Amino acid sequence: MMENGEKPRDHCIRCGECCLGSSPTLQMEDVPLVRDGFIEKGGLYSIRIGEPVRDNIENKLIITDREFIKVREKKEGNGCIYYDEEAKACRIYDHRPAQCVALACWDSSEFIRVYKRPKADRKAIIYDRVLMALMDEHGRKCSYSKLDGLARMIEKEGEKAVERILELLRFDHHIRTFTTKKLGIDSGETDFYFGRPVTQTITMFGLQVVREPDGSFFLTILDGNGT
Repeated sequence: MMENGEKPRDHCIRCGECCLGSSPTLQMEDVPLVRDGFIEKGGLYSIRIGEPVRDNIENKLIITDREFIKVREKKEGNGCIYYDEEAKACRIYDHRPAQCVALACWDSSEFIRVYKRPKADRKAIIYDRVLMALMDEHGRKCSYSKLDGLARMIEKEGEKAVERILELLRFDHHIRTFTTKKLGIDSGETDFYFGRPVTQTITMFGLQVVREPDGSFFLTILDGNGT
């Protein structure tokens, strides 16, 4: 990358491009940052096995065969939630994840080396047996392999397959509500414990969910325009 059109850049100029582009995935060495509270669970979400995701290194959509944890991105605007655009600075700079420490836009070699090391997962962070049991039950009933199979069965089985998907959606919703009400877990942390709501990620399977006024779910086919 050229700086002022004269020479290759060899240092950070705090342009914010890397922070605005995406958010980091946590490596195993980042686990203490979460346990010690420097990175809040509410600022994270889990990608579960079988979930379709964008691989930014390979620049393609893949079906992940492993679990990993990402820092959230901003709902409005772009980039990592910890990036302060006005100050052009990271709000957790002294405790930022390993990928952020390694990232240098003028030389990707260190980032690639860190990226290849083991990723953090939920079980590296969570010790609570009740939460672990809930996560395991959620994983059995709401797996992406199960959702994928049911989505493929809609054309053949119609309403029968749709109803089974709706059961999956209801359980995914119920377990999040149960966790917040019964265990006192902040609702903002449920995407960390259970991954993103299936009502959101189901669009990856060509389906979308409409929430009815009575709170029930209505399943429709996603058209070519994403609506």
